[in-house]
Amino acid sequence: MARRRKKKKRTVVDSAAKNAASITDGCNPELVVDAKFDGIFEIPIIKKPKKIIIPDNLVPFSKMEKADPQSFAVCEYENDKNFKDILEHPDTYAELLKKYQGFISPDCSIYRDMPLAMQITNIYRNRAIGYYFQKQGIYVIPNVRWGDERTYTRQVLPEKVAFSGVAKNSIVSVGAYGQLKDRVNRYYFEAGLDSMMETLEPKVVLIYGKLPDGTADKYPDTQFKEYEDWAGRMRGGAQ
Repeated sequence: MARRRKKKKRTVVDSAAKNAASITDGCNPELVVDAKFDGIFEIPIIKKPKKIIIPDNLVPFSKMEKADPQSFAVCEYENDKNFKDILEHPDTYAELLKKYQGFISPDCSIYRDMPLAMQITNIYRNRAIGYYFQKQGIYVIPNVRWGDERTYTRQVLPEKVAFSGVAKNSIVSVGAYGQLKDRVNRYYFEAGLDSMMETLEPKVVLIYGKLPDGTADKYPDTQFKEYEDWAGRMRGGAQ
């Protein structure tokens, strides 16, 4: 199994310095050297792959040691604190990620009650990390996450910022786990998903969790692949 890097013990001063750098350096600009940008918010673009590869399985970043790199791609469909290290020190994970089938760009939390600026910041961070690893030669699949309707419609902004930096007619990944638990969450998930399908027209959509009933029938030209969430997979005894 692949081994993750050993974490260096950090002091309060180290953490403060890192947090200050994230602000004063504009969210680590070294990640987007030579990148092309999309839209009025200049979201880094994750390029369309030359060949679409569908991973056999997905493993959350915090559990990647438990997975065979030859059979899994790495995702971050988990609590943000569990993949904080890859956001702060992406350079230390590049060689490790090359051993896996691919990498899903980070699922940085986007809540509907977040200020719009924070929602856009986490969309930017998602694409910046994805672009960085793609530049290192890793097969990267864009994770698409939206918040409230301001991110996936043009009601307020002149563009659907949730989909900025993602290539059309390609492959994307979507985290559905926990999104269908009640009527309100389901409404926003399905509305955003429909907007994504209209805007990006993807050839392949990876779904971490369960796809809403009838969705695949609405989009016959798109291939959907569902992945059981990691906890469910372990309860079922899968490896």
